[in-house]
Amino acid sequence: MLKQLKLCTIFVMAVAIAYISQNSFKHKRGLILDLLSKYFVISNRANSFSASTILRKGNGILFMETTDRMNPPSLVLCAIESAARVYPDRPVVFFMKGLEDITTEEDEKRAKQQFPTLSSYSNIYLFPLRMNQLFNNTPLKSWFDKINPEKEVYWSHVSSDACRFALIWKYGGIYTDTDVISLRPIPKDHFVATQDNAVISSGVLGLSSHHQLAWQFMENFVNNYRGEIWGHQGPGVVTRVMKKLCAIPVFNSIDDVMCASISYFHPQRFYPIPYPAWRRYFVVWEDLPTFTDSYGLHLWNFMNKEGKSIVPGSNTLVEHLYRKQCPTTYGYILRNESTHL
Repeated sequence: MLKQLKLCTIFVMAVAIAYISQNSFKHKRGLILDLLSKYFVISNRANSFSASTILRKGNGILFMETTDRMNPPSLVLCAIESAARVYPDRPVVFFMKGLEDITTEEDEKRAKQQFPTLSSYSNIYLFPLRMNQLFNNTPLKSWFDKINPEKEVYWSHVSSDACRFALIWKYGGIYTDTDVISLRPIPKDHFVATQDNAVISSGVLGLSSHHQLAWQFMENFVNNYRGEIWGHQGPGVVTRVMKKLCAIPVFNSIDDVMCASISYFHPQRFYPIPYPAWRRYFVVWEDLPTFTDSYGLHLWNFMNKEGKSIVPGSNTLVEHLYRKQCPTTYGYILRNESTHL
């Protein structure tokens, strides 16, 4: 058996090297190297429990936390819970920088016990976020090796931007920010979400594993790096790349627009309340909106400098969303009188 494994390994390496030598595209080289690294991990640790095994079908819902914070606010927990409820047959994975290493299923279960509102969902998984490993075999590695986080104005944000592109490249599926509450399943596998008539969001992305577009996002991130400009490394990257591919779409109706097998989602899909009006989530509506044209709602948490939060019994829109889309989190808030958003 060991001899067969060694022969198989040699064969895979030979095919990979031949493939790389015949193709000048850097993203194909990264693809092969990434697949090879996965192969050796599986070969050497056949009984290991990892994100790669959970996300091997490429249909995961991906969240992340790029700080060492281990007490995520209720909005993060609500976003993850709502996704688990909307996608009961798909793995929902929360990558956390502050999480200890997880190599067994028992490790993962113990980690999830720290979050009572998530532990009852069998399709939610927690794994550590290790940027130095995540960026291996991608254009982001050279940038990460040179960058000094202490000199970065928006380090937690630009590192988050980099991680989302690497995660969607490595695992595929749907990436979503932790301030997006899911309402209903997204019917497309390959999509970007327009925020308005000029900006394409990086808050929600859908691509298959090792999709060339994700590689282009990472290359654009590095080649046009301006970490001191807010949004330049997130929506700026997606907008710049998609402009070259198809230009910014013009929506003449509520329908989405297709371009090169990528769906451009109408702003109504995730941004029915635009960022200048973000406070509308925290007021009482005479008639509650149904959001029938939306797959999820982006609550613009970065705009919330005032610290507005969910207040039980306030009858605000955000309370209605919590009650319906993340009932376990809402119940926990009621029992613990916690309103931290």
